[in-house]
Amino acid sequence: MPDKQRTIARVAVFRGKARDKPGTTRHNQIVNILSPPKTRLGIEVVYDLVCPWCYLGVRRLIRTLRRRPDTLFDLTWRPFLLNPDMPRAGMARPDYVVRKFGGEDRARRLYATITEIGRVEGLPFHFDRIRRTPSSIDAHRMVRYAARFGQAQPMIEALFAAHFSEGQDIGDHDVLATIAGTFGMDPIATRRFLASEQETDAVHGDNLRAHRLGINGVPCFVVDGVHAIAGAQEPEVIERLLDIATVDVVRA
Repeated sequence: MPDKQRTIARVAVFRGKARDKPGTTRHNQIVNILSPPKTRLGIEVVYDLVCPWCYLGVRRLIRTLRRRPDTLFDLTWRPFLLNPDMPRAGMARPDYVVRKFGGEDRARRLYATITEIGRVEGLPFHFDRIRRTPSSIDAHRMVRYAARFGQAQPMIEALFAAHFSEGQDIGDHDVLATIAGTFGMDPIATRRFLASEQETDAVHGDNLRAHRLGINGVPCFVVDGVHAIAGAQEPEVIERLLDIATVDVVRA
C-alpha cells in the first residue's frame, strides 16, 4: 500500500481477546508496584509477508511502541493474502511483475521508491535478488507455528528480511525450516508441521474476515478492536492513533 496518510477509522474487527489468540506478542515492561498501573492496548497487525509496505509499516510500528514505555501492548498478527490465487509453488518473478504491474518499468519505479524509504528506515531492499514470488500461505503458517514457542514477531522479521533483503523463497519448506532452526525450533517437528495442512484454514479465515470488515490493503493496524489505520505510516501518525485509543481506555 502506498506510504500516504490515511484517516484513522473506527471499526469493529477480530472480536476476542488478543492474548488468547495464536500469534500474539506481548510488549511488556517490568512492573513497579509503586508506580501507577500502565495502560494496556491490544493491536492487531493485518499484514502479508510478501508486501514490502508491510515490512516498512511493521518496522515503524515497533519503533513507535518502543517509544511508549508507559503503555503495555499485546500484538496479534493477522494474515492477509495479497495474492490469494497464487499457486502454492509460487511464480517466476518476471511473470509476476508483468501480471501485477503490467511491465518492468512501473515495477522498477515503485521498487526504487520503496528501496529509498527502506534505506532511511535501515531496511535493505534488494528486489533484484528475488527470483521467485512465493505464495505466502506457508510463511503465515510458519508464523503461527512459531507463536507456539513465543517467536511470532522474530519469525515475521526474519521472513521479511529473508525475502526482501536476501531474495529467498519463503514459500519453500526448506527455507522456512532453516529459518525456524535459527530460533532453536526442532527441524524435524517443523518439517512435519509444514508437510501438514495445520493452520491453513486459520490463515484463510483471517484473510476472509479482513475483507469482510473492509480491510482491502495492508498493512493495517487495529487498536483495541475500534481504531484502525492503513498504510506504512510515519511514527507520528501511529502515535496519534495510540493517543486516541489510550484516551478511550482511560475514559472507559
